[in-house]
Amino acid sequence: QVQLVESGGGLVQAGGSLRLSCAASGRTNSNYAMAWFRQAPGKEREFVAAITRSGSSMHYADSVKGRFTTSRDNAKNTMYLQMNSLTPEDTAVYYCAARDTIVVVVMASGYDYWGQGTQVTVSS
Repeated sequence: QVQLVESGGGLVQAGGSLRLSCAASGRTNSNYAMAWFRQAPGKEREFVAAITRSGSSMHYADSVKGRFTTSRDNAKNTMYLQMNSLTPEDTAVYYCAARDTIVVVVMASGYDYWGQGTQVTVSS
């Protein structure tokens, strides 16, 4: 089992930046891929970014490509999401997720472990 806790959310003006962190505990030495999802009120949870265990391969949703960057530090058991050029459309609760495989997927149902989420609000 892996426990995940997100942090770093907050209120920011359009064009600003935030850096989210996802701290993992428990069985963190398994061969897992990790991802970021977000969910706005009244909408389905959507894929944002994913990264393999080694950090050698990253995947991004088209809506955030070129603006967001995900990375991980396995020694610190932490994954990061650097968000730049934020827009009001980025407003959502952001979740980190993990699965016990090296393969990343973009479907929320493919992930086994979830954090509680952190709110990101972008004002115009």
